[in-house]
Amino acid sequence: MLSEIDCSLECLGEIAKRHSFVDNKTGTLHSACEKLIEDQTKLVNVAESISQKLSYFDELDRISSRLNTPTLSVTSDTFSSTLARLDECIAFIGQNPHFHDSQMYLARFRRCLSRALSLIKQYVVTTLKNATKSVVPKQGTVETLSEENYGQYYGKFRTNAPRIKALMKEIESRTKINHEYHTLLEDCRQCYLTQRSVLLMPCVIATVEEIKKLYSTDHCGLLRAGCNVLCRVCQDEFQLFFHFFNEEAQELNSLLESICYKFYDTMRPVVIHVNHLETLAELSSILKAEMLSERVNVKAKELSAFGIMVQQLLQDVHQRLVFRAQKYIETDIRGYLPSPGDLAYPEKLVIAADVQPKALDTPSDSDSVIGASETEQVSTDTLSKKQRTTKMKEASAVDMHAMWYPTVRRTLLCLSKLYRCLEKPVFEGLAQEALLECVHSLQTASNMIASKKTDVDGYLFLIKHLLIVREQIAAFDVDFVITDVSLDFTKTKAAAYGLLKKRSRLFSMGSSNAVLEFFLEGIPSVVETHLNSKKEVDVQLKQSCEHFISAVSLSLVQPVKTLMSKYSVVLELATKEGHDVVTLLHKQPFAKADEVHKGILECTKLMKGKVPALKISLSLYLANEDTELILFRPIKAHVLHSFDALERIVQQYYSTEDQQIISCPTQNQVLLLLALE
Repeated sequence: MLSEIDCSLECLGEIAKRHSFVDNKTGTLHSACEKLIEDQTKLVNVAESISQKLSYFDELDRISSRLNTPTLSVTSDTFSSTLARLDECIAFIGQNPHFHDSQMYLARFRRCLSRALSLIKQYVVTTLKNATKSVVPKQGTVETLSEENYGQYYGKFRTNAPRIKALMKEIESRTKINHEYHTLLEDCRQCYLTQRSVLLMPCVIATVEEIKKLYSTDHCGLLRAGCNVLCRVCQDEFQLFFHFFNEEAQELNSLLESICYKFYDTMRPVVIHVNHLETLAELSSILKAEMLSERVNVKAKELSAFGIMVQQLLQDVHQRLVFRAQKYIETDIRGYLPSPGDLAYPEKLVIAADVQPKALDTPSDSDSVIGASETEQVSTDTLSKKQRTTKMKEASAVDMHAMWYPTVRRTLLCLSKLYRCLEKPVFEGLAQEALLECVHSLQTASNMIASKKTDVDGYLFLIKHLLIVREQIAAFDVDFVITDVSLDFTKTKAAAYGLLKKRSRLFSMGSSNAVLEFFLEGIPSVVETHLNSKKEVDVQLKQSCEHFISAVSLSLVQPVKTLMSKYSVVLELATKEGHDVVTLLHKQPFAKADEVHKGILECTKLMKGKVPALKISLSLYLANEDTELILFRPIKAHVLHSFDALERIVQQYYSTEDQQIISCPTQNQVLLLLALE
């Protein structure tokens, strides 16, 4: 049994050895198989890689034969796929320059690309030229841009636009890949713009010439009609361009600018020969409001070229407007020579005041009420006395435009035209000059009226028109302030005198050199002067009112003023020499009670005669109760002060009997004499 066990163990050991041997052999075989499979996979991958890379090279013959096919159409899907495959091959070979014959294949592929692009260019150029030929009129004839022709000029091109736009989309998407695509795109754009220029330029020129003849005397009509044509052309061309291309191009704006400037070349000579401010102001308004604000700003992209032309033309209009405004100020305001009718004050105011009430007596629609019967009217006599008085006052107002002094009317009309057109700094400069010249002309006219009539008429004329100017310029939202910059050479002059005194130190080598001190100390200083024309009007108005008040007050109380001046001399003499004032006054002939009474009677007579006339003059010139009272109040105060001073003298230095003889009026009595109502 033991021997059998040993025998079995030996068999098992032998079996284990054989199993181990078989296992080792099997593992070796498995490893070898895996290695073979791995090598096979590698070889397959290498073969596929080689085949894939060779496919780019193999495409050369197929692409070449396809591009040389006579029936190939650049608008077909086959051409589009060929172009895409051609780009892939060029990109691949360009990235692998180490491949065998890569440079040769790259050159041949690029020749194929050039061939393909030349086919595209040939197609686009031929299509555009044929479209142009089908629209261009017969040789020797030029058509205008009429409604009938618009369909031809744009319809033929739009028919061919979809096919070309599809090609251009392919080209535009590849411009960053290859520079040749960018060159082709530019060539196609240039061809398109050239054909549009050939087609449109003669038509635009003919249209502008036709408009110029049609509006030969109407500058504003010429501007509107020309701008309307250009707006439509720019918008239609902008839209047509994007029927062919997908991206914006500066060349389009260049073409549109050249078209617009054909009208500019026609319009500019017209502008620079316009002399009327009204026409220039209306031209500026058309360009700013109707063209820039309402059109260019709304469609900025489409009308950018048109906007550039309008801006340039607007600058020319403004330059001409400024020049003519300066000339107008010089000739029609500064150089204005008044006629006798312009200086007929207060006669023309009296006539105006007489005419207006008559106009009120005529029934008007505003004075009538429609009742049961359409012909039934309420008579103007039914107006209340207060309403009629108010109407009379309004009707007799002397600040109507027709009653203004010509230089005032011209100045305000000029400023109203310029205010809507010019920039604020430019307007302020012209307004400063115009207002100063206007005030100067009013002062001259006032002096002439005063010499022919009375000082009161001269002063009231000036006050009236200065009030009108101040009221009217308040509507302008500007400061009427300009800054005048000048050089002050006072330091330079002083330094030059110092240099002459320091001749001994001209060649000194130290810091005390006279020439060096001259250059350091003699630098002129910059002086800024702010000129305020509105303030100047206020200053002139204040001075005129003060002169008027002083003159009228003196004319009313001249005898009292004379007495008071004599009293002052006597009182001053008595104070200096120590005499008794009463005794010294009784010795003076002018100080006798009868003489003083005569002076007071004379003054009272003057007030009774002049105050009503003054009231009429104030009403005629100012036509405003509040202004009249404001101007008369200091006159009344001055007269009251004069009589009050006289009354104090009389009460202090005269006896009761003399005071009764003198009969100096009280303040209330003087107020009654001065009452305007």
